[in-house]
Amino acid sequence: MYLAINAVGVVVFLIIGFLFSKNKHQIHWRSIGIMLTLNLILAWFFTSFSVGQDAVKAAADGFNWLVEVSYQGIVFALPNWVTPAFGGTSKSMNFITSALLPVLMIVPLFDILTYIGVLPWIIKWIGRGLSFITGQPRFESFFAVEMMFLGNTEVLAISGIQLRQMRAERNLTLAMMSMSCVTASILGAYTQMVPGQFVLTAVPINVINAIIVTNLLNPVQVAAEEDTIATVGTEGQADNGKREPFFSFLGDSILTAGRLTLIIVANVIAFVALAALVDKLLGLIWQPLSLESILGVIMFPFAWLLGFPVHQAWLLSQDMGLKLVTNEFVVMGKVAGSVVNGYTPHLRAVLTVFLTSFANFGTTGMIIGAFKGLVDKEKNDLIAKNVGYMLLSGILVSLLSAGIVGLFVW
Repeated sequence: MYLAINAVGVVVFLIIGFLFSKNKHQIHWRSIGIMLTLNLILAWFFTSFSVGQDAVKAAADGFNWLVEVSYQGIVFALPNWVTPAFGGTSKSMNFITSALLPVLMIVPLFDILTYIGVLPWIIKWIGRGLSFITGQPRFESFFAVEMMFLGNTEVLAISGIQLRQMRAERNLTLAMMSMSCVTASILGAYTQMVPGQFVLTAVPINVINAIIVTNLLNPVQVAAEEDTIATVGTEGQADNGKREPFFSFLGDSILTAGRLTLIIVANVIAFVALAALVDKLLGLIWQPLSLESILGVIMFPFAWLLGFPVHQAWLLSQDMGLKLVTNEFVVMGKVAGSVVNGYTPHLRAVLTVFLTSFANFGTTGMIIGAFKGLVDKEKNDLIAKNVGYMLLSGILVSLLSAGIVGLFVW
């Protein structure tokens, strides 16, 4: 019964995208059918076959290994923040140590792969292959793969020339897609809190679902002469076109990682505190009332459509609402023990996949800010006017991905 409800839920999420479409007549249904089939195959392979499960587990173990290696740098500077298992003296590790400080090593590592050309080569050919299979414009496919590795503001920053050459409607598509990305360098932090196999299963499925959802909500016809890639990126190059010296590049990368860590810490602290303040104010009106409960009520029907009995759907909807108000780190920290030990396999998979994206209220501000510095006022104004569509896009992608993966995990 719940499997049937889950299947109906996936269809309902697609119907919602159709109902809110800006131009229903331009939706590429054949392309959407191909991408949906591809996602079902990927979810089936990663969750139902030992080869797929072993591949995802190996990737998750790889990220965990990177995190463990990064602890060596933390031990050198802050031994009392790390547990004896990794060479420190602390009885337990806090959220900053276990989830965020490893970013100081992992971000530069991915930047080095970019500097030597490995990561751009992978992105380029996966993007071309995705465009060929799905029939989508080359840059939109390319962008989807880029954001899987680099994150929303980073991939926008290296795509400035392309963004300025594209029509405003296509810029809006990219802004909507950016709501559903993650950053590869931060996946290690996710896998420390929730099951890594579902985190890494969600990443490619989110990429394809981002293309599906934007095709539904904001379908744009792209002529052959428009279907070009103006730039692949300029990481590791100085202003005069020459390659920046390696250690100068590495120093900038480390500083960027430091800023990223501080930004995440600041956002987590601020959003948790602001959410608590809102809850206190709502409690003055009625004691049981909270922001989490309000959004939980709104998200409850969608949680139920993911194939749960009422009590589990309510539990899931509360975490969904909290994630939208704050961010995925807040919820992952809250449910870390429960996801591993107390949740059913279906709830564990669905919740983890739903959390694996940057889709929340705060991300809209980051994306609008990035576009403001990259494109003209007309294009930026169109994006700013469609914040609701950006949020809807991110939520639908997370629901679709959770629903598709949930079909195969019980």
